[in-house]
Amino acid sequence: MSSEEGLSSTITDWLFFSSWWLLLPFIMLLVVVAFVVAFVLLLYMISPLISPKPLKLNGAHVVVTGGSSGIGKSIAMECYRQGAFITLVARDESKLVQAKKEVEKCAINDKQVVLCISVDVSKDYRQVESVIKQCQEKLGPVDMLVNCAGTSFSGKFEEVEVERFRSMMEVNYLGSVYPTRAVITTMKERRMGRIMFISSQAGQIGLFGYTAYSPSKFALRGLAESLQMEMKPYNIYVTVAYPPDTDTPGLAEENRTKPLETRLISETSGVTQPEQVAKIVVKDAVQGNFNSSVGPDGYMLSALTCGMSPVTSITEGLQQIVTMGLFRTIALFYLGSFDSIVRRCMIQREQAKAADKRE
Repeated sequence: MSSEEGLSSTITDWLFFSSWWLLLPFIMLLVVVAFVVAFVLLLYMISPLISPKPLKLNGAHVVVTGGSSGIGKSIAMECYRQGAFITLVARDESKLVQAKKEVEKCAINDKQVVLCISVDVSKDYRQVESVIKQCQEKLGPVDMLVNCAGTSFSGKFEEVEVERFRSMMEVNYLGSVYPTRAVITTMKERRMGRIMFISSQAGQIGLFGYTAYSPSKFALRGLAESLQMEMKPYNIYVTVAYPPDTDTPGLAEENRTKPLETRLISETSGVTQPEQVAKIVVKDAVQGNFNSSVGPDGYMLSALTCGMSPVTSITEGLQQIVTMGLFRTIALFYLGSFDSIVRRCMIQREQAKAADKRE
């Protein structure tokens, strides 16, 4: 073999090995992608085996606190459409009577019953316990408790009356603790049940104007996580719902005194209808999902703030792991936008004050 042929052969071999090394990263990438796809498919196949058995609402007894209006009433109507027996609990008797009529229109059979009980679930635990005992005697053990009693308020920290901080914790936190405490013993004895807490997206992220409201909703998350760890061995599953601004009488009342900054920040996510929220959160509670979110922003917030919260399936945990970095990047842009809104409002107020002084 001539020197030219040898050189040509050497070059050919070198090109072959070089091309192989160039292709190696792509081959490895394809192997990794194939492995991830196979892993995800496997998780989807086995996740139903470890997920809780769905609760059948047909014939179940569902108690809804704060059920006379807004999200609570819509949840009661959604459960009634699925054949549940409903106990509505709220303070205002006239609103309860009206809500009862609206819920009854959603009946799917003539055996269903709507029971109304007027009580303030945030004041006296013994009274709440008595009410729960009363409704269980009439409609049977509580299969699902929906803690929807709550109130919202927004205002600058130094302008919020001190009393307001206490009342927020009483209504939004203790108003969920008391009914839950009243039903939990029976649920443990029966080895079944669902408990839902209606928090808020303001219970996932602290925003301007919500120094009284947000902590009371954040508290529900801590309660829910602790309670779920205690109740899971008894086949009792806890759901925390984080609805966005929803078109309810409570939101209309809050908007009357909402600071400009809070209003501008809230407008970035729009307003959701209570019927849409009800369908999503009822489905999640029935499935035994711990987190219940509404819309893309809600999904992103739930993934970002999942922390040490329980998961219902392996796939849910995997989704949180995969999306965390991307969602954190997006969240930083949101936070920058919110800070910009607050700064602009502050500058406008200072300029207005300076103009008034000059006049």
